[in-house]
Formats: sequence, C-alpha cells, structure tokens
Amino acid sequence: MHTILGAGGPVANALTRELINNNKTIRLISRRQVAIKADNLTWQKADLLNLGQLSAATKGSEVIYMCAGLVYDVKIWQEQWPIIMKNIIAVAKEHKARLIFFDNVYMYGLVNSPMTENTPNNPNSEKGKVRAAIAETLMAEIKAGNIQATIARAPDFYGTDSTNAFLDLMVLSKYAKGEKAQWMGDPNKLHNFIYIPDAGRAMYLLGQFPESDNQIWHLPTAPVMTGKQFIEMAARIYGVKPKYMRVNKFMLWLLGLFNKLIAGTVEMYYQTDHDYIFDSSKFEKAFNFKPTSYEDGIREMSETIYKPE
Repeated sequence: MHTILGAGGPVANALTRELINNNKTIRLISRRQVAIKADNLTWQKADLLNLGQLSAATKGSEVIYMCAGLVYDVKIWQEQWPIIMKNIIAVAKEHKARLIFFDNVYMYGLVNSPMTENTPNNPNSEKGKVRAAIAETLMAEIKAGNIQATIARAPDFYGTDSTNAFLDLMVLSKYAKGEKAQWMGDPNKLHNFIYIPDAGRAMYLLGQFPESDNQIWHLPTAPVMTGKQFIEMAARIYGVKPKYMRVNKFMLWLLGLFNKLIAGTVEMYYQTDHDYIFDSSKFEKAFNFKPTSYEDGIREMSETIYKPE
C-alpha cells in the first residue's frame, strides 16, 4: 500500500493521480476529507502530531510519502516540525515501510552557485534552521541503518492554485485577468520553478525504485531563466503586454503587517533578489526524465487553471 501524508496539497494530489493511473493501492491521510475519489483509494483522518492516530492510519504501508506542509508561521514550524518528523520516523520503523520525505531548499540558505544534493546546510532564516534540523534528524536515522528513507527536494513550484505558488498567483493569474503582473525580488536574477505534475511523477518514480533510497534527490526542474524572461514568456502566451510591478522587501514587510502569510515570506526574500539555481541533473540522468519546459507548462496553465477571462 502507498500512503500519502498531507493528502490534498498540490504535490500530494499530483502524486495521488500518478498512483491512481498506475493502479496502486492508495491510502490518503489528512485532517480533512480529500476530494479525489478512485476505486483503489481510501482516506483516513489522522493528525501528524498524534503518534497513535498516525500509527493506526499507516498500518500496512509499504511506502509512506510525506507531503504535508504547515501554516507559514515560524513559531508553528519550530514547535511542530520536530514532533512530526519524530512521529513519521517512528511509524516507518514500526511498519517497516520506506519513507519518502518531500522537502524544500530552505536549509541551503543563500547559495552563490547551483544548488545540488551535495550543497551543505547553511540556513540564514529561522524557517531554514527548522528544515535543516529535521532533515538532519532523518539523515542520522538513515546513516545509522535504522530506516529506509529518501529526501526529495524541490524548488519553488508552479502549476497549481495554491496560495504558496507565486509564479501562478502573481503572474499567470494576473495575466489571465488582463491585469499587470507582479514580480517578487529582482526580475534580472535567475530563478527556476518545478512544474507540479513533474513533482508528482518524480515522487511516484522514487516510490517504485527501492535502490533510490537512503539519499537526497533534487526533483526534475527546468533550467533557470530571469524573472523578465518568465514575464515575457507568460505575456506572449496570454497575448498581453509584459507589464509588471516589482515587489520589494519593504513592500512585503508593510503588507505583512496585515497578512501573516505574507509576513512569513519576508525572511525568505533573499531567494528572490539573488540568483536561485536548482540543479536536478542527478535525477534527470538516473531516471531519464526530461522536465516540462516553461513554455509547455505555462501554456497548459493558460488552458486549465488560469484561463483568460
């Protein structure tokens, strides 16, 4: 059985669709009912902070995919992530299940070169310190031979209506409405984004190959472009002029006074005013995987989630 923790989120949903399409037995676990339905799928309510509930919900699992996210609040992260990591390690051990942990790149901090699986943890944000600590906890269990697990890392993502996807909400949704786009940080800096369906397919592939365990993988992501290149490409696809407004750190801070989610992005601003280069060549070579181009991904979004109004 393939079990997804944090069901209902963008990556979890993409992974669920891959598992459904490949006729796997699936259990979705979350605190709220998930809309996805299929004959080979069941849903069970559980709180990741409750070890007893989590143990019961994951019983019978061969592979556990951890795709949950927490409210974008550093205090909640500091309080809850260590408990959650301890609990998912415990149930993976108890049920002798493989664990695949979906992670981000906050633990790397500001990197002046491409981020690879060998980039050391050097967080320069409080959220990054939390992500580094829980990843190190999992890697220590792996190195001790106590668990069979994988860390699957991804950069910023697009291809969803999630409130955490800034390319979608600040560029694609704006152009779909005929409005001026927004760009966070310096539009002359390089950045790359993973396409959500690619992330789901990559997580599925890691689940199919036990030989990929016990290491870090960067999930397949198209090469970097500048913010201006993203804006110009999106404008061309939507048939609008590439108008945009730059959102700087002070503006974020001001908006954050009234919105806690925005406030949580201020300390991560360094990711948008410096080059942000995510290297996924290890995964691409190992799995012969070509990431979806931005041209194809944005065009798909213009025909589905963010259709011109």
